Amino acid sequence: MKKTVLICGIAAGLISTSMFIGMIILGKGTHDVMENGMIYGFSLMILAFSLIFVGTKITRDKHNGGVISFWKAFRVGLYISLIASSIYVLVWIFDLYMFDMDFAERYAAQSIEKLKSSGASAETIAKETASMESFKEMYKNPIFVILLTYVEILPIGILVTLISAFTLKRSKRPEPAIA
Repeated sequence: MKKTVLICGIAAGLISTSMFIGMIILGKGTHDVMENGMIYGFSLMILAFSLIFVGTKITRDKHNGGVISFWKAFRVGLYISLIASSIYVLVWIFDLYMFDMDFAERYAAQSIEKLKSSGASAETIAKETASMESFKEMYKNPIFVILLTYVEILPIGILVTLISAFTLKRSKRPEPAIA
């Protein structure tokens, strides 16, 4: 089980960070994909977390003789989620502090510009500007960045873990197929 969890967790972590890693290798930094970055990022997270289902199924079928409780399945998925999420956080921190140090400034400016171009009221723009100033100040704290980044990815992993555990739990061995 440990080997399966480790392999699936590392693979999921690499898939979820492939956009960051690709942009780093290409020397572009993640700022080049900011406009659609959330779509790409969350799509990659969902693809990555499909390995929770794979890892849980392998554990059930190969290591547990076709039987797994909800809680054991949940534990397998949670471990895979934690490994993948930790890799995601580490790669984001590396990217942020090495290549994308002005991320908070650009993100805030883009958010405010979107409001202005959508015709938002001056009051709404003022509130968003104050909110973004607060965000930029908090984003200077690495602990805040780490926690915020975990909050971005880990809930998706936990949701996929719950779905996988409910789907794959099995309390008795399947009957052998008659040929």
